[in-house]
Amino acid sequence: MSISLSHIVKTYHKKTHATRKEIKNFYDEATEDYTFWSQDFNMHFGYFSFGKTNPFRRDSMLNEMNTQVLKRLELSPSKQFVADLGCGMGGTMRHFLQRHAALSMIGVTVSDFQVTEGNKLLKKDTAVIIKEDFRNTSIPSNSTDGAIAMESFCHSGHSYDTLKEAYRILKPGKRLVIADAFLKKPPSKLCIGSSYSYKKLCKKWSLEGLGVITTVKKELEKVGFSKVTIEDISPRVAPSVFHVPFAIPLFLLKKLLKREPIKKQSWDNLKASFYALTSGLHMKDFGYYLITAEK
Repeated sequence: MSISLSHIVKTYHKKTHATRKEIKNFYDEATEDYTFWSQDFNMHFGYFSFGKTNPFRRDSMLNEMNTQVLKRLELSPSKQFVADLGCGMGGTMRHFLQRHAALSMIGVTVSDFQVTEGNKLLKKDTAVIIKEDFRNTSIPSNSTDGAIAMESFCHSGHSYDTLKEAYRILKPGKRLVIADAFLKKPPSKLCIGSSYSYKKLCKKWSLEGLGVITTVKKELEKVGFSKVTIEDISPRVAPSVFHVPFAIPLFLLKKLLKREPIKKQSWDNLKASFYALTSGLHMKDFGYYLITAEK
């Protein structure tokens, strides 16, 4: 089934049904802070590639993560339609569109701010961001040539319903690619330090929780996906994570010098970044993975 840009734009103007208040408030309030993390509005961690990315230049690693995800979609050079489920400000979308001349995209977010400002950045592209919950979208069934989730499905705890919706919108033979952090064991089996960091991380970043990687693989297969590939890329992601303790003080200093107030959500975002770092140090309990699943 094919889909046109006119349908995407028409969908954008439909009444939405997003109800996830905490996540919406988080992104409405905190998105502006991400300009300090990434000038390209990449709201995720990066991928370090020897000889290709500079570990001291954060955006080079963040954009390389985009490239790695795009590569795993295995899109043909012909007209393609891809959904970004939890698209943020559309940073990944713009990266894809610059590298695939025949691509059109739809992004899904529950944030009013991201819809408004993200569409401004995409106004010259064959793409649009709509305000919807990625667990229940208006995207037609069997309509997309690919779907991605960049550190977004964690807001639903990598739930079965979320994976099922991604499966529904994909054409047969097409791929879902997830880039995210996961637990290596159930929350009840985490050590004291890991458990504390995990609880704080979820609270400050409005996460329902991280999926257990082995469980998520089983649920992808239960939904109907085949050829599920799990790649532990934690060592590749670590160099960008280690930017956190340097980026946060600089962010605070910038605010102080400009005498700008620091919003509560900004404080929560900063604290969560530290908990992401401490969680990453517990390598027996947490990992960062690229998951590729084919319908």
